Amino acid sequence: METSMHYGKDYKTIPATSVKSGEGVEVVPDVYCYTVQIVNLCFIGDSATNEFVIVDTGTPNRSKEIIAAAEERFGPDCRPKAIILTHGHFDHVGSVIELINHWHIPAYAHPLEMPYLTGQKNYPEPDYTVEGGLVAKMSPIFPTDAIDLDGHVKLLPEDGSVPYPSAFKWIHVPGHAPGQVALFREKDRLLLAADAFVTVKQEDLYKVITQKQEISGPPRYLTTDWKAAKNSIIKLAELKPNIAITGHGKPMTGDQLSESLDRLVRDFDEIAVPKHGRYVSERNEM
Repeated sequence: METSMHYGKDYKTIPATSVKSGEGVEVVPDVYCYTVQIVNLCFIGDSATNEFVIVDTGTPNRSKEIIAAAEERFGPDCRPKAIILTHGHFDHVGSVIELINHWHIPAYAHPLEMPYLTGQKNYPEPDYTVEGGLVAKMSPIFPTDAIDLDGHVKLLPEDGSVPYPSAFKWIHVPGHAPGQVALFREKDRLLLAADAFVTVKQEDLYKVITQKQEISGPPRYLTTDWKAAKNSIIKLAELKPNIAITGHGKPMTGDQLSESLDRLVRDFDEIAVPKHGRYVSERNEM
């Protein structure tokens, strides 16, 4: 297992972090959000029984930190059932190989993400020309090469179920990535939104560092299909979530969430879509 998987040639530690890096918050008793540098991952499961899965795996070279966070919550002999990948961008799969090797568990992803997870296809280059801040300008250094999980990644079930935390359903939310998925649980209306929308202006380095909370569309510099991105946000807003954990930024709840999502849908062009850039040619067709 240890010798067959590999990252892309451009995978490396990125020089960016936030004040929340290394911190975790129990959003509800069985969902724990943990921040790695500038991105969130989640542990879903009961800390009393040690039955859990991990959703996403953070940035490159952070596996030891993630394992330590899991052991702090679930105990020194803990072993998750699986890794659920919302999509294959570097900041969501950056430590996946080390975690698969350490725990000997499978990863799951949407079929449209498989080319980027099996070494077949690289992601498009980041669009550093979009306005919004320094993170966008530094995006050319972000890894985009495909990784190869070589048989250790499986397709999410076709019926929309999520392996092991059976109360969650996965929802296809393309735009930021072709096979991006969000996870939703009806009983408490809890949404793991991935990068379909985020709660920090991810292009702005100061806001990323300070984690200033505000609703925003998907990170502009890696979003390639803005028409699909808008449709995905509409789909998630229609679920009327009560709690949202996004790929970047602090969890958002209640009236603040519902009002922010309504505003994002209504003013999507103004809030989310860049005024110029490589991937905004579809803007006038929305």
